[in-house]
Amino acid sequence: MASGRESVHVGRDGWLFLTGGSNRVMDRYRGGLRHWLLLRGWARLIETRARRAESLGIRCLHVIVPEKLSVYDDKVEGLRYAPAKASTRRLARRLARHPAYLDLLAPLRAGRDGPVPLYLRTDTHWTIQGCLLAYREIMRALGAIPPADIGARPQVVSEEVMDLGEKLRDSPRERLDRLMLQRDAKRVEVGPMLAAYEAQGRDREAHVGAHVVYRNEAEAADPRRLVLFGDSCAHFDPFLLTGLLAESFREVHFVWSASLDWHYIERVRPDILLFELAERFLARLPKDDFDVTVSGQRGTGGRVAQMKAAAAQ
Repeated sequence: MASGRESVHVGRDGWLFLTGGSNRVMDRYRGGLRHWLLLRGWARLIETRARRAESLGIRCLHVIVPEKLSVYDDKVEGLRYAPAKASTRRLARRLARHPAYLDLLAPLRAGRDGPVPLYLRTDTHWTIQGCLLAYREIMRALGAIPPADIGARPQVVSEEVMDLGEKLRDSPRERLDRLMLQRDAKRVEVGPMLAAYEAQGRDREAHVGAHVVYRNEAEAADPRRLVLFGDSCAHFDPFLLTGLLAESFREVHFVWSASLDWHYIERVRPDILLFELAERFLARLPKDDFDVTVSGQRGTGGRVAQMKAAAAQ
């Protein structure tokens, strides 16, 4: 059934699903020429990025984090939509043999009935278990070995109102488990926008343009340098995908952006270029004209509201 507020569907057993927002989530499950053209544009963009990265001697890999609607359609109930038409499913078919695309929908659906949910019931994001599953798939694709204890790091548990729960009148709380992943990796650089937010105690409000670099001197760390362009499923704080990768590779750069900054990539010259994006953000095809330096300067002035709007659901 629909909630008292727009954009949230209440499914079985208190599972909440984002259905609207500025990215029109339900459009990710519709057919038609417009959607076909959009997905063709994404496929061509991924292929173009891979060729450019290869010309620089860089391994390129894209992952799209499926919406809960794509993974947990068995929890939805009462919402008419076509999960078989999910953008992640169709993009995976288009790029099935391309080394620059890694399908996360299939392994997440295969693991959805395990003892621990892969997504939060009252939030749009995956749990640490879902993130760990995706991380292991990424590591396998990159020919890298995860630290043996990565899933057994110290854990912090809290009860919080999550991003979908806060849209309901009763504001349900949910148990949130977080692994304290950071042990070997150290943050050695932070962009000025994120630094400004942190100085004001407002780092939770930082979104597009946030930029950090982690360095890992552990002997067992994979010696390669990795640049990750991603969103809140990766995050700049080391408790999700960025943290897992920082504990695994010698150096990890995270930039919160769906658009690549090729000048930054060419300057850093990573061994691996990884791109992560939530499925709902496939609504817009990026132009790859992002500028890490300029976006960081905006965060210290009057453009913060604009960047927050760009990261809105």
